[in-house]
Amino acid sequence: MKTPYVELKNVSFTYESNPVLNNVSLSVEEGDFLALIGPNGSGKSTLLKIILGLLKAKGEIKLFGEPISDFQHHEWIGYVSQKSNAFNSGFPATVKEVVQSGLTKKAGLFKPMPKDAKQKVMEALKAVGMEKFINRRIGELSGGQQQRVFIARALISEPKLLVLDEPTVGVDIKHVQSFYDMLSELNKKHHLTIILVTHDIEAPFNQISHVAFLNQRILFYGSIDEYNLLPKEQIYQWYGHSVRAV
Repeated sequence: MKTPYVELKNVSFTYESNPVLNNVSLSVEEGDFLALIGPNGSGKSTLLKIILGLLKAKGEIKLFGEPISDFQHHEWIGYVSQKSNAFNSGFPATVKEVVQSGLTKKAGLFKPMPKDAKQKVMEALKAVGMEKFINRRIGELSGGQQQRVFIARALISEPKLLVLDEPTVGVDIKHVQSFYDMLSELNKKHHLTIILVTHDIEAPFNQISHVAFLNQRILFYGSIDEYNLLPKEQIYQWYGHSVRAV
């Protein structure tokens, strides 16, 4: 039996006496593509911060079989935050420079880049279909292209687990499907385990293996096939209001 990459048991978190998470339990196995969904304010981003070790919570949290307090291999986890909250598009850097900066996670902030840094940058960009833009200024790219570059930046340190917080924020709706196709290829061809956070229940989930519906507590956790059998009315009820697909 494989050791889960992420294992949560009865995880709870309170912020200024307000409960945010309540007895959350789930696991992410090697090769999984998990969509963590739920309405805004349901605790999804908080749960990611707990998994990343940025917040301390009650309950049992293990990463790659180790208690999170003992876990040292942070380079095994790649993280891409919401672009709109994390990046200034006017930043004067090329795509190459942005992606190469991801190597500091392995090499260290003030250590020289490895000799094969250029090759690693190109490989990471090819994985997300952005190799033709290597010398382009990051601010000249569309929102979807920028997000692919940030994913390449996370990939360059060769993580085992990729964590994405609302990655389609700023991505044109007509390019969302190709964005999910790219993630599916990373999952299947590059054997990358993925946790994807989204509040969009109408996202193209055909490539995803598992779904966890979170609204302070886990309301559903299972395979995508099991999720697709749920009545839409049940999902809308969990959101707390009716949801219309656009």
